[in-house]
Amino acid sequence: MKKAVAKPKKTAGRKPSASPKDKTAKTKKLSGKFLDVFNRVKVIAAKEAGAEAKMLEICWLLNSKFPHYNWAGFYIAAGDRQLVLGPFVGEPTEHTHIPFGRGICGQAAERGETFVVDDVSEESNYLACSMYVRSEIVVPIFVRGEVAGELDIDSHQPRAFTEEDRRFLEKVCGHLSAIF
Repeated sequence: MKKAVAKPKKTAGRKPSASPKDKTAKTKKLSGKFLDVFNRVKVIAAKEAGAEAKMLEICWLLNSKFPHYNWAGFYIAAGDRQLVLGPFVGEPTEHTHIPFGRGICGQAAERGETFVVDDVSEESNYLACSMYVRSEIVVPIFVRGEVAGELDIDSHQPRAFTEEDRRFLEKVCGHLSAIF
């Protein structure tokens, strides 16, 4: 039975996922392209390279394999409850420092939950990175139970992210906790 999760304030188009303690969402296996790309992520994570080089290579991989992933980047949690922009692929963004709680990335970090936004124009706390972004998914990365960073994916398509995208990206982020 799926565990109940406290819901954040209701806003149009935003769907928080289950908490990191709820394993239900992670039990379904990946298939097809998602499985192939996840296996490549594991190879990248195991390389003898620095964390930033690995993150950048993963951004390129995600961006090249999924046409609806138009911006892929990592934010790293700083000690002062700030997210600092790390490696990314896509248009430059002015949002290089985001306080926990601000915007979708900040909310995901503060709550420790994946956020899927189907239509960013309907989101009251959205920080616009590009006029082309229509939907977004943000997945926290945990180290010893604390948010150490997150993976942020933007799409130029509304409602671009499926349940399989979410499961896949959560699995990727769970595996990447070892490089943080």
